[in-house]
Amino acid sequence: MKNSAPKWLDTELYPFEHRYISLSSGKMHYIDEGQGDVILFVHGTPTWSFLYRDFIKKLSKSYRCIAVDHLGFGLSDKPQNFAGRPREHAQNLSDFIQQLDLQNITLVVHDFGGPIGLAATLDQPERIKQVVLFNTWLWETASNPAVKKINKIARSWLGKLLYLNLNFSPKVLLKKGFADKKALSKNIHRHYICPFPTKHSRQSLLRLAKSLYGSSTWYQEQWEKLDRLSEKPWLILWGTKDEFITTDYLKRWTDQLPQAEVKTWDCGHFVQEERGNESIDMICKFINQREAVKN
Repeated sequence: MKNSAPKWLDTELYPFEHRYISLSSGKMHYIDEGQGDVILFVHGTPTWSFLYRDFIKKLSKSYRCIAVDHLGFGLSDKPQNFAGRPREHAQNLSDFIQQLDLQNITLVVHDFGGPIGLAATLDQPERIKQVVLFNTWLWETASNPAVKKINKIARSWLGKLLYLNLNFSPKVLLKKGFADKKALSKNIHRHYICPFPTKHSRQSLLRLAKSLYGSSTWYQEQWEKLDRLSEKPWLILWGTKDEFITTDYLKRWTDQLPQAEVKTWDCGHFVQEERGNESIDMICKFINQREAVKN
């Protein structure tokens, strides 16, 4: 199923064919460009597949690049009756992978896309060839004081006002995630704001904000299954000026995955925007090295 682009979308920045798949919870938008082994890009909040636009432009010359918009995000449906926790998003992504019968996947995850993407593949690890990890987590969050503080706000009347009435997540929090504010032009920023024009369309943002703490036990359950993927090749690309998902998180990953290749940059949470070209080059090198070893 294919639909045209919304009027606010700059088709030079995001020049891809729009595709949709029907899932039990709603219609999911995705892009599917190029041929070859699959690179599957999984976003977090408040982003969508737009975050990976430059990655897809370059990497689709050699690979089949697929990027989804989770339900409630980007150009996907925004159903009001969808629970919208990471658990449900992971189930949707798992269903998506199975419906398209994706194999030999290089999984690329970021932010909430970490627990979503990893959980979606932990029960089908044979489909995953290797993993690329941007700033994210996959363990309990309930003991984290910063998470407790965010949870208190998210579940208050103030949180509801900020997220639903003022579109606080893409307007303010996203900008705060940049160490170099110049990396977020007004036009790029607009593409993260426009998918959420109404209070109803912003429910997905608030649901994930509440899930940062509320899904703590579920995250830990996924973390304890990570050995299903831990022997795969891993590339960790990390912004060290991320004020929330800090280098303490990075240490947790490298302790668990000592064999992982790691590259850090002096940038914020949205590495894809601040260090996009460098990240693309690292992914190319990582995949090519694995191919050379295999051959």
